[in-house]
Amino acid sequence: MKSYISILRGINVSGHNLIRMQDLKKMFEDLGMAEVLTYIQSGNVVFKGSKPAATVTSKIETAIRERFGFVVPVITRDAWEWQDTMAGNPFLSEPDIDHDKLHVTFLEEIPDKGKSNLIPLSDNSPDRYIMKDKNIYLYCPGGYGNTKWSNSFFERKLKVKATTRNWKTVIKLAELAGIKASP
Repeated sequence: MKSYISILRGINVSGHNLIRMQDLKKMFEDLGMAEVLTYIQSGNVVFKGSKPAATVTSKIETAIRERFGFVVPVITRDAWEWQDTMAGNPFLSEPDIDHDKLHVTFLEEIPDKGKSNLIPLSDNSPDRYIMKDKNIYLYCPGGYGNTKWSNSFFERKLKVKATTRNWKTVIKLAELAGIKASP
């Protein structure tokens, strides 16, 4: 069985789309996932499974809709992809980068090249981003809550599902999945 990490977008936010973590864990187990762990209340799940990530994601989204009655975007990465995401963070090699201000926006798929050219590079200073494959690395010195580069922004421009996690959460999920963290 492979290790996976699923990140759900928009649960338990401001009293909407409420799912207790024990209920989410049970749902994953009912879907045949093993060694299921959840991390904080915002929909981070580490587990083992034998199906491809796309199949797992579809099953999770369907199960949430049927069991809890609402639609939640889900992005699933296997351990190798998660480790690759961590190792590929270009901001880690820059001096004076505050790791508490780093985030990763995970995309469902690699966006169409034409659409990725629609995102402005320099109109959100001091915030910066670098897009690599299915990831957008964000550095938001003023805090993620103050950036214009939200999940909705990237979804509108790129026409793919997106959800963002801070760097601390990315590292913690890697640890829970037994993935060697990058420096």
